[in-house]
Amino acid sequence: TELLDLNKDGFLIRNQAGGIVFKMAFRSGTLDLDSCSKEGVILRCSRSYAGKVNFFIMTVKPKETVMCYRVRWEELESDRPVEHAMAYNESHWYGGAESAVQHWPIAISGQQAPKPFVTSDVYSNRHDFGGILERYWLSSNATAIKINDSVPFHLGWNDTEKTMYFQARYQDSPYKPLPGMPPYAELSYRVCVGPDVTSIHKVMVRRYFPKPNKVPLEAMFRYPIWSTWALHKTDINQEKLLSYAASIRKYGFNCSHVELDDRYTSRYGEFEFDPVKFPNASGMFHKLKADGFLVSLWTHPFVNYDSANFGLCVQKGLFVMEPTGQLPALVRWWNGIGGILDFTNPDARNWFTSHLRALRSKYGISTFKLDAGETNYLPWQFRTRAHLPDPSTFTRRYTEMAIPFNERAELRSGYGSQNISCFFRLIDRDSVWGYELGLKSIIPTVLTISILGYQFILPDMIGGNAYPNRTYGNGKLPDRELYIRWLELSAFMPSMQFSIPPWEYDAEVVAIAQRFTALHETLVAPRVLELAGEVLNTGDPIIRPLWWIATGDETAYRVDSQFLIGDDLMVAPVLEPGKQERDIYLPAGHWRSYKGERYENKEPVHLTDYPVDLDEIAYFLWIQ
Repeated sequence: TELLDLNKDGFLIRNQAGGIVFKMAFRSGTLDLDSCSKEGVILRCSRSYAGKVNFFIMTVKPKETVMCYRVRWEELESDRPVEHAMAYNESHWYGGAESAVQHWPIAISGQQAPKPFVTSDVYSNRHDFGGILERYWLSSNATAIKINDSVPFHLGWNDTEKTMYFQARYQDSPYKPLPGMPPYAELSYRVCVGPDVTSIHKVMVRRYFPKPNKVPLEAMFRYPIWSTWALHKTDINQEKLLSYAASIRKYGFNCSHVELDDRYTSRYGEFEFDPVKFPNASGMFHKLKADGFLVSLWTHPFVNYDSANFGLCVQKGLFVMEPTGQLPALVRWWNGIGGILDFTNPDARNWFTSHLRALRSKYGISTFKLDAGETNYLPWQFRTRAHLPDPSTFTRRYTEMAIPFNERAELRSGYGSQNISCFFRLIDRDSVWGYELGLKSIIPTVLTISILGYQFILPDMIGGNAYPNRTYGNGKLPDRELYIRWLELSAFMPSMQFSIPPWEYDAEVVAIAQRFTALHETLVAPRVLELAGEVLNTGDPIIRPLWWIATGDETAYRVDSQFLIGDDLMVAPVLEPGKQERDIYLPAGHWRSYKGERYENKEPVHLTDYPVDLDEIAYFLWIQ
């Protein structure tokens, strides 16, 4: 085709100006070009040097400035893997998955043989792909690639060769061919090329991504959520919950809802309150309601073997089974060993939902925090009621359980789940400064999942989770300066979530928190809500990278510590300990700083050592 050159070992794509913007090499086989023919917009080949294949490239032009290529390589005689290698050397890439060490753009290091591209809990498995994941990547070269859902997809990379490996295979893999089909792999994807990175992303997200069909409740955007987790962990009880709620009121904070986290039941997999920890649950909820508090409950897909419900779930066949389908599969999760509910089974879905509805009607619970859902909590080999060729479809099925509660629900995993229309939370953060689940990881992670089409984002708890041995300074509380900087950044996110409360520190921290929750409510939330309404039609990010408005600017592609809310509010938090200044990159345009300074720059400007006090965050408004 005019902009695509195919040879026996791969293909390359040029942009309208003739520059090479995309290179893909065929690693697992070489095409026999004598078997190729062109019919209209489709180029087909029927043989590789190893045997029969179904190979084609189809050209599609979705709009005047965009060219797309649908590529498919299907083995017809052999179960060998199909592997293509994409060169990334000249450009910056974004997308893919949440990860424990998150950079923006993607920072590829070392070598990784192709491994299953499936959802995983990266808090526990730091080298896996994360709980929110989509088969989509975007480059500063204005190219994008989306791997088809039907592919048994494995991803690898090689930093020396500057390549990413896209592989399809069924051997030694949790992917399964459709029943009755031979395990012949098929690698299919679409590559699109456009005029600039923002335009091409807009085309991809409008054409190929599910969109939310409604916006969560306004209160979720305006007022903070208060969780019991980081403060009390599993030691939460009735007295502590009531005291926590009373303090929220005492210190004059607003509240979307209070989240009663792990562990309010006697055993995991039960739905009754532990009578020792919660001697009068009905009275407690009545008091909270009278005081104006809505309550959310933590829940999960596991039923531990010592739970009263375990035998019942075995008897009714509600669990994911081991491969023969004769016995339930036992799985290990962070709170023990048990069965995992099979959300492809309508009976299991109904059983789970009926318990959540019962809690809602008995106690007036407003919603649920649905934890886990990643495929690493499934056995390597398993059987479900509906056949799952792709294990991450289990994540999708679990996220559907939030739909009846989605006005205030919270999920932490997602795969094709953008249309669940609820808030998605980043995986637990540690109370540290760095890129590994620390403060510096928040902007890269939020930008990544925004590009994947998830716009209603909860950036996890302010200050992190204060886990022992994973807390900067090794105190019981997150470091004070870290907590303040985290709070400031969270105030410019779509939603705020406290657990360790500001009054655990001192009056100054309380005053800073009061100021920033008010700023969130008056400045940030109205903007975010307006953008949230647009997401339903466009899928465009609410939290945007700087290149969104500076597409031709090399520096903007690399900025990972600033972001935009829409196109007209730019935020530059301080993310380093001991600093009361930072370098700021200001895109071309007319800007007014939060201090009232005006900048009218035709070119991007670097503000060096711009002063930002401990109780401030730098932000700039676009002025017409």
